[in-house]
Amino acid sequence: MTPSSKPIGQAAGDALTSLYGRTKVVIGVVHLAPLPGSPRYQGEAVEAIYQRGLDDAKAYLHGGCDGVIVENHGDIPFAKPDDIGPETSAYMAVVSDRIRRKLGRPIGINVLANAAIPALSIASAAGAGFIRVNQWANAYVANEGFIEGEAARAMRFRARLRAHGIRIFADAHVKHGAHAIVADRPVEELVKDLVFFEADAIIATGQRTGHAADLSYIRMIKEAAGLPTLVGSGVTPDNANDILSIVDGVIIASALKHDGVWWNPVDPARVTAFIAGLAR
Repeated sequence: MTPSSKPIGQAAGDALTSLYGRTKVVIGVVHLAPLPGSPRYQGEAVEAIYQRGLDDAKAYLHGGCDGVIVENHGDIPFAKPDDIGPETSAYMAVVSDRIRRKLGRPIGINVLANAAIPALSIASAAGAGFIRVNQWANAYVANEGFIEGEAARAMRFRARLRAHGIRIFADAHVKHGAHAIVADRPVEELVKDLVFFEADAIIATGQRTGHAADLSYIRMIKEAAGLPTLVGSGVTPDNANDILSIVDGVIIASALKHDGVWWNPVDPARVTAFIAGLAR
């Protein structure tokens, strides 16, 4: 083995194959309605919030998606990790557990913004298979302000929970932020930092929710990672096959919602048509 070919990290096997029994996976995002404690919450019954999340998950999975990721996207504006109250974890754990039990498929957890420790708590309580963390290593300036990588704290917390089976899906050069702090290092090196800090899968994104990344950029991240790689924004019926010819999976939401708007419910017809159009 030459020095350049030595492994960078110690990720345990192929996370996608372990979770789904295949690569070329499609993961739908369950954008939860505003949860109690968030600015947009207007006093709705929590059962209605849970049912909306379950209905969206059903639409994705019954339409042919391989799994879902549960996300508190209705809690805009997002708080920094240490400012997220315990109520968020409690409500997300309940709905995530219901989704997993009802549908019997692997689920993931993403707590915005960058809240890896709450996400691990929810994943452990609800039996989820992975968490998504937008800044796993290094730091950047996000909509929420200065955001630091959570790898060191999160991995120690995961060890305390004895939850080693929960995989880490980490974003590379993530959307909704500026990376000037680390701009003196190539993106490829930033990707390798995620691998070095033991991420299990890498996610490439565009500039914002619903924005598609350039194919050459996606290819560069995939080649730098040497791990299962997904695209986590801007996937549509028009570009999905081109993207999946490069990477191992896609995380999709907006294009499968009614009218293509992220805060609308999932449109079952769009899901079915999307899956039918994939060459995998």
